[in-house]
Amino acid sequence: MARKLRIQYESAIYHVINRGNYRRDVFESVGTAQAFESALMEACAESGWRLHAFVIMRNHYHLAVETPRANLVEGMHWLQSTFSTRFNRFRQERGHLFQGRYQALLVEDMAALAKVVDYIHLNPARAKIVAAEQLVNFRWSSLRRFLRGPRPAVMSCGDWLAQHGLADTQKGLQSYANHVIALAEDEAEQKRLGLEQLSKGWAIGTAGWCRAIAKEHADRALAPGIETTELRGLKEARWTQVLDQELERHAQTHELAASSRANSAWKITTAIQLRNVGAPYAWITQQLHMGSVSTVRVYLNRTKSSK
Repeated sequence: MARKLRIQYESAIYHVINRGNYRRDVFESVGTAQAFESALMEACAESGWRLHAFVIMRNHYHLAVETPRANLVEGMHWLQSTFSTRFNRFRQERGHLFQGRYQALLVEDMAALAKVVDYIHLNPARAKIVAAEQLVNFRWSSLRRFLRGPRPAVMSCGDWLAQHGLADTQKGLQSYANHVIALAEDEAEQKRLGLEQLSKGWAIGTAGWCRAIAKEHADRALAPGIETTELRGLKEARWTQVLDQELERHAQTHELAASSRANSAWKITTAIQLRNVGAPYAWITQQLHMGSVSTVRVYLNRTKSSK
């Protein structure tokens, strides 16, 4: 089966996630975790990636990588196939090691990346594998690597440390470690920052940026094999663009949509335009505050019949 398409461009940043097949504990031993970490460093060096963060859990991993050469697909293929081959050869096994396709969420900028890095470093504490104060001792995490070394040349932390007002020094890294520990102990703050959303969807960033990226790559929505999450993001950005155009044309706003009647003429006209670009009834109903899906269907059918 052909590999699915990804949105790639020079200097793109990704939050990459994958799990063991059937949620298998791939990294259950020191040897396998070490082997994956070694393969990861090789892949980054081979591909020219900047590795901002990583964590290797028992049955999945998280990476924050920057790709100067727009080569995420090639690098990930090398990483996963190389590690799988080595793993199967050592265990004398066969078959797929990881479940399906890996997730690769686009990250807008260094401000968004800083949150992703926090989320990655918090994983062992969020999973109750270690206590918050022991996060810096978790062996299979870039947090420990940055603090205690050795740090491979592919690993980079200066940009996201700067988002915390810190420098890439031992003092700066220790201050960052204190920040992560405090964050691990404050679930309310994690929720306020929206960290639980950083492994969902197709992109991490502001709504405007997501729409701009989706618009730039809109032609990919017609290409076979694109990732489902990316496809949904591209389509939704198109629907949002049309919605914004219609609101402007009718001198309306999102706030006014919430307070005006469900059967307002401008809402019905806007709903028709959204259906013309493929927006689902449920999405239209929610965005225009038109009651229920069945109600919207009735309004649109009546309008078509009258014409």
